[in-house]
Amino acid sequence: MDIKNKVIEIIADQAMIEPSDVTMESTLEEIGIDSLGLVESIFAIEEAFDIQVPFNANEPEKSEFDISSVAAIVRGIEKLVAEQHA
Repeated sequence: MDIKNKVIEIIADQAMIEPSDVTMESTLEEIGIDSLGLVESIFAIEEAFDIQVPFNANEPEKSEFDISSVAAIVRGIEKLVAEQHA
Protein backbone atom coordinates (compact mmCIF):
# COMPACT_ATOMS: atom_id res chain seq x y z
CA MET A 1 0.00 0.00 0.00
CA ASP A 2 1.30 3.41 -0.96
CA ILE A 3 1.09 5.36 2.30
CA LYS A 4 1.42 8.79 0.71
CA ASN A 5 -1.41 8.27 -1.79
CA LYS A 6 -3.71 6.66 0.78
CA VAL A 7 -3.19 9.52 3.26
CA ILE A 8 -3.84 12.07 0.49
CA GLU A 9 -6.98 10.14 -0.51
CA ILE A 10 -8.27 10.19 3.10
CA ILE A 11 -7.50 13.89 3.55
CA ALA A 12 -9.09 14.79 0.20
CA ASP A 13 -12.17 12.79 1.12
CA GLN A 14 -12.52 14.68 4.39
CA ALA A 15 -12.06 18.02 2.62
CA MET A 16 -14.50 16.93 -0.13
CA ILE A 17 -11.96 17.78 -2.84
CA GLU A 18 -10.11 15.78 -5.45
CA PRO A 19 -6.89 14.05 -4.34
CA SER A 20 -5.13 15.89 -7.18
CA ASP A 21 -5.93 19.16 -5.36
CA VAL A 22 -3.90 18.05 -2.31
CA THR A 23 -0.16 18.70 -2.44
CA MET A 24 2.48 17.57 0.03
CA GLU A 25 2.99 21.23 0.95
CA SER A 26 -0.72 21.81 1.66
CA THR A 27 -1.78 22.55 5.20
CA LEU A 28 -5.06 21.14 6.45
CA GLU A 29 -6.32 24.68 6.89
CA GLU A 30 -5.53 25.54 3.26
CA ILE A 31 -7.58 22.63 1.97
CA GLY A 32 -10.49 23.36 4.27
CA ILE A 33 -10.18 20.76 7.01
CA ASP A 34 -11.38 22.03 10.37
CA SER A 35 -10.78 20.44 13.77
CA LEU A 36 -13.63 17.95 13.35
CA GLY A 37 -12.36 17.02 9.91
CA LEU A 38 -8.91 16.53 11.38
CA VAL A 39 -10.23 14.14 14.02
CA GLU A 40 -12.20 12.24 11.38
CA SER A 41 -9.09 12.09 9.18
CA ILE A 42 -7.02 10.70 12.06
CA PHE A 43 -9.65 8.02 12.75
CA ALA A 44 -9.76 7.09 9.05
CA ILE A 45 -5.95 6.93 8.88
CA GLU A 46 -5.80 4.75 12.00
CA GLU A 47 -8.36 2.38 10.51
CA ALA A 48 -6.72 2.27 7.07
CA PHE A 49 -3.27 1.46 8.41
CA ASP A 50 -4.23 -0.40 11.61
CA ILE A 51 -2.16 1.96 13.76
CA GLN A 52 -2.67 4.27 16.74
CA VAL A 53 -1.82 7.90 16.07
CA PRO A 54 -0.49 9.70 19.17
CA PHE A 55 -2.83 12.64 18.79
CA ASN A 56 -4.87 14.45 21.41
CA ALA A 57 -7.82 16.09 19.68
CA ASN A 58 -8.40 18.29 22.71
CA GLU A 59 -4.84 19.62 22.66
CA PRO A 60 -3.47 19.23 19.11
CA GLU A 61 -0.69 21.74 19.75
CA LYS A 62 0.72 19.46 22.48
CA SER A 63 0.77 16.39 20.26
CA GLU A 64 4.02 14.76 19.22
CA PHE A 65 2.31 14.02 15.90
CA ASP A 66 3.09 16.79 13.41
CA ILE A 67 0.00 17.99 11.53
CA SER A 68 1.59 21.13 10.05
CA SER A 69 1.34 19.88 6.45
CA VAL A 70 0.31 16.88 4.40
CA ALA A 71 4.00 15.93 4.07
CA ALA A 72 4.43 15.99 7.86
CA ILE A 73 1.37 13.78 8.31
CA VAL A 74 2.64 11.32 5.68
CA ARG A 75 6.07 11.18 7.40
CA GLY A 76 4.39 10.53 10.74
CA ILE A 77 2.21 7.76 9.33
CA GLU A 78 5.20 6.15 7.56
CA LYS A 79 7.08 6.12 10.87
CA LEU A 80 4.13 4.61 12.77
CA VAL A 81 3.59 1.94 10.10
CA ALA A 82 7.30 1.06 10.14
CA GLU A 83 7.26 0.77 13.95
CA GLN A 84 4.12 -1.36 13.81
CA HIS A 85 5.77 -3.82 11.44
CA ALA A 86 9.22 -3.83 13.06
